[in-house]
Amino acid sequence: MVQASPLLLVLFLALGAHGLAVKKCSLTGRWVNDLGSNMTITTVNGNGAFAGSYHTAVTATSNEIKLSPLQGSMQKSPNQKGQPTFGFTVNWSFSDSITVFTGQCFVDEYGKEVLKTMWLLRSRVENIKNDWKATRVGTNVFTRLQALE
Repeated sequence: MVQASPLLLVLFLALGAHGLAVKKCSLTGRWVNDLGSNMTITTVNGNGAFAGSYHTAVTATSNEIKLSPLQGSMQKSPNQKGQPTFGFTVNWSFSDSITVFTGQCFVDEYGKEVLKTMWLLRSRVENIKNDWKATRVGTNVFTRLQALE
């Protein structure tokens, strides 16, 4: 049996640990969700604020779907460990509704970035008696289309 010297063991562990570095998840770029909607996040500033656009593939209205602006914020705490939590609002350009999303950016076991989100969509109603039907809730999973440079 061959015995490894302590120096070789340390060198092996140091080189091996480098390959185990955790990939960080970046919100910036183009994303598509499980319903075919497209989202682009252009930049995330130093405070975690970001903006972009959202083109939904689905709607409950008969209006023509239009590209809609989004604004959000990403948690900048050091405890995020490269997989940050975030939230953003889409102000729909073609309806009297607004949607808030909250979620987390993950890197899966294959090294692919995934956004797991939950949302609340608030539609305008005519009066307070119809408030009960004004809010919808759902989930979406986004995968990266292309990173912005």
